[in-house]
Amino acid sequence: MKKLLTLTLLLAVAVSASAIDRSPRKKKRDRKAKTPTAVVAPTPVPEIKPVPVPEPEPTPVEKPVVNDMTLGFSPEQTDSLLAAWRERQRQDAYCEFFKQYILEEATGEADSTPDSVYSRRLLDLASPIQLPYNSIVKGYINRYTSSRYGTISRILGMSQYYFPIIEEELLREGLPVELRALPIIESALSPTAVSPMGAVGLWQFMPTTGKSYGLEINSLVDERRDPYRATQAACRYLKDLFAIYNDWSLAIAAYNCGPGNVNKAIARSGGKNFWEIYDYLPRETRGYVPAFIGASYAYAYHRQHGIEPTEAPIPLSVDTVRINKLMHLGQISSTIDLPIETLRQLNPQYKLDIIPATTKPYTLILPQRYVMQYIAHEPEIQAKDSMYLKEYINPANIDKKRQERSGSVYVVKKGDTLGAIARRYRVTTAQIMRWNKLKSAHKLRIGQRLRIEGR
Repeated sequence: MKKLLTLTLLLAVAVSASAIDRSPRKKKRDRKAKTPTAVVAPTPVPEIKPVPVPEPEPTPVEKPVVNDMTLGFSPEQTDSLLAAWRERQRQDAYCEFFKQYILEEATGEADSTPDSVYSRRLLDLASPIQLPYNSIVKGYINRYTSSRYGTISRILGMSQYYFPIIEEELLREGLPVELRALPIIESALSPTAVSPMGAVGLWQFMPTTGKSYGLEINSLVDERRDPYRATQAACRYLKDLFAIYNDWSLAIAAYNCGPGNVNKAIARSGGKNFWEIYDYLPRETRGYVPAFIGASYAYAYHRQHGIEPTEAPIPLSVDTVRINKLMHLGQISSTIDLPIETLRQLNPQYKLDIIPATTKPYTLILPQRYVMQYIAHEPEIQAKDSMYLKEYINPANIDKKRQERSGSVYVVKKGDTLGAIARRYRVTTAQIMRWNKLKSAHKLRIGQRLRIEGR
């Protein structure tokens, strides 16, 4: 009974303790629930005015990068500037030679020049080629410096284009630059000149000699008329001749008549130089070396005789493009407005205006100012092949065109002389007389038609 009372008492105490522990929490929760919630007045929101959005600035156009090559110029403008620079460079180089090496003042008194002056002037040229003065040489000097002939002025004008080509190749091959005078006496610097014997071009190569030195000669192409290729061949030929004689006067003579004739003259005369074998050489060759000396003198001292060069009739600034497809010069001329006569002047090796680039590429020379135009219009140029080449498919048409290009007809006008007509067409009076069966060079009549071959 006592244990029961004790257990009951302990349970009562535990229950009351538990109630005491819970009641403060309940009261706290009740108090918290009964506390009124404070209502917070909403904060007034300030009125937001729309901010104007600035219009976007236009995107700046990117300027092309200007570098040292283009300077902002178009390709055509660049070509034009380059052409002007090259032309000025050639003209300056031409004038500089006479300014630095030919120091005498022009006198214009060729007839009264004493022999001692001629002799000293030739000596002053200081060439590895002997340039002696004698009565025979004097005759050729007078011929080249005489106003009656008038050829040296035109030759001087042409030399501004051809001599840089010739001099560059001579220097490359280690040959005397004075050999540039050979094309003067050979062709008067005419790449289309034809001799009565069939020699052609600036350097007057015969077909056999030209082919033996690698020149292409056929119905459409004659590289004897190509200033670049013919000059390369002439340099090789001159080197071979000098290797035989070790004397430039004999090598020059052999260039004219062949080494066989020079060897026979040496054997018959027992001489060792040109003047010792002079009387045993063919008649034409006797005057060849003196003519070379006279032409060299006239080129160097033309101002001392009152002679000025004519303007070069051919563009001085040119460039090359490679042609890989059969093409007619008319395709180019009609597309980029370049006169076909200019193309013929720069590319005289194409006899019928056709570049036969079917199995191998060929070179086309253009005025520098037209190079970029050609490149820009090349597809259009090539598309005209059927228009310009259809007439050449038939071999009979090729023969007809060859005959048309191989001759001209000149109608004599008042005041014409046979010599003036010959100079105009770069042939000799003897050739005109032979082609037209004339018995006298002084009997021309107005309206007379003269046939000129070899054009």
